[in-house]
Amino acid sequence: MPARHRAAVLGSPIAHSLSPALHRAAYRELGLADWTYERFEVDESGIGPFLGGLDGTWAGLSLTMPLKRAVLPLLDEVSATAASVEAVNTVVFTEDGRRVGDNTDVPGILAALGEHGVERVDRATVLGAGATASSALAALARICDGPVTACVRSEARAREMRGWGERLGVEVRIAPWEEAPAALDTPLVVATTPAGTTDALAGAVPAAPGTLFDVLYDPWPTALAEAWATRGGPVVGGLDLLVHQAVLQVEQMTGRHPAPLAAMRAAGEAALAARVR
Repeated sequence: MPARHRAAVLGSPIAHSLSPALHRAAYRELGLADWTYERFEVDESGIGPFLGGLDGTWAGLSLTMPLKRAVLPLLDEVSATAASVEAVNTVVFTEDGRRVGDNTDVPGILAALGEHGVERVDRATVLGAGATASSALAALARICDGPVTACVRSEARAREMRGWGERLGVEVRIAPWEEAPAALDTPLVVATTPAGTTDALAGAVPAAPGTLFDVLYDPWPTALAEAWATRGGPVVGGLDLLVHQAVLQVEQMTGRHPAPLAAMRAAGEAALAARVR
């Protein structure tokens, strides 16, 4: 059987992904000279054929949008964490060829928050209602003692977030997007929306803000993150999440523990800095 030493990140769009920089840095630090990590543009219609074309040299895949839910029917096994949010961002191929899905976003969110001193909160707000929002709810189920306000743009999204709340044991209170400015006044705000969506909220940052966790990393800082920091509020960025979830992916795919967090973070920071020169 060939040695498994290939990995990649899939998604659409994918050119912006920092995952190659992080994983390759880990391989260098771990002395895995024969390991490779690539990126491939793959959408929902392409994920099945892509998986079907892989050989025994593949160890695993990182998945970003729009594949986190599209991949579910194609897997042989899904972890409890991934099943709880119906979102997979990591696929590991076992020696006998089985496809095992996991979600490292949830523990990645918790690790990033813990690194910044956020261990428990009594209330929180989530901006958005996509796959990352459901992962945020799963993380909040473990550290939030009170209600989570979900700011959404449609009744369909509201139903989804209520459903996730019931499934995860979180009290979710729905607020229309127009009420998002008032919802920023909680101990923890998690922004899970695409670039530009929260820019209009920059002027609504509370006078004494709690912690903002903005899952974006490019462009960075977002207008909301910049305004938040100016007000003196702690900010956790998307790079923090990306690094922590990638650490877990490297460990699962390579079997090496611990993955080199510092080296991976430095590689991500350098790659981001190179983009703005």
